Amino acid sequence: MQYDKDLESDHRELFLRARKFLLSFDGIIETKKTKITTYSNEKGGICHMRTMPYGIDFGFLKGAKMKDDLGLLTGKGKSIRVLPQKELNKKAVEYYIKQSIELNSNK
Repeated sequence: MQYDKDLESDHRELFLRARKFLLSFDGIIETKKTKITTYSNEKGGICHMRTMPYGIDFGFLKGAKMKDDLGLLTGKGKSIRVLPQKELNKKAVEYYIKQSIELNSNK
């Protein structure tokens, strides 16, 4: 399971800090899947998170619809945009999480 791999990673502490931060938002549900750990609320998916060789990635499931005034998202796919993190930037993560929650509310 990816969650177990994340806990064995050199970036375990960063992953756990980011996980705690994600779970601090009202209504966030964590789902541990074989290939990824996902975060959602009652209205739908918000993001996934995993460790990487350089730190962690947040994959925002509706990232293509989000504003990126911070210019930190990567990717050009139809829906997902990725926020790579070497250190946890709570302000940036919050900026994108709040947009994801808002997009879910507008369904």
